[in-house]
Amino acid sequence: QLQLVESGGGLVQPGGSLRLSCVVSGATLDYDDIGWFRLAPGKDRLEVSCISSSGSMRNYHYSVRGRFTISRDKANNTVSLEMISLKPEDTGVYYCAASRSGSSCRSVRYWGQGTQVTVSS
Repeated sequence: QLQLVESGGGLVQPGGSLRLSCVVSGATLDYDDIGWFRLAPGKDRLEVSCISSSGSMRNYHYSVRGRFTISRDKANNTVSLEMISLKPEDTGVYYCAASRSGSSCRSVRYWGQGTQVTVSS
């Protein structure tokens, strides 16, 4: 059973930065695509970013492109999401999720518990 644990969320002012981490256990990080998704009240679930099992493919939602960076640390089975220039609309609960390799995060198999990100002055 694959397990994912997110951390790094918090309250930050607009323009600030946060680094989210997703630690994956139960399998090596190479076997799954890992995506970051965001849930916010009154909004549809949003795929923020996705990184392939190999790390060669990285996708970003248009709203975060240029501000967020996804990366994999295979030695520590960790996927990170570095967020800069945060905006209030970035607020939500961020979940990492493991998807079938090669699916571009379109076939989610396991979800983490989420970490809250609040961007507010």
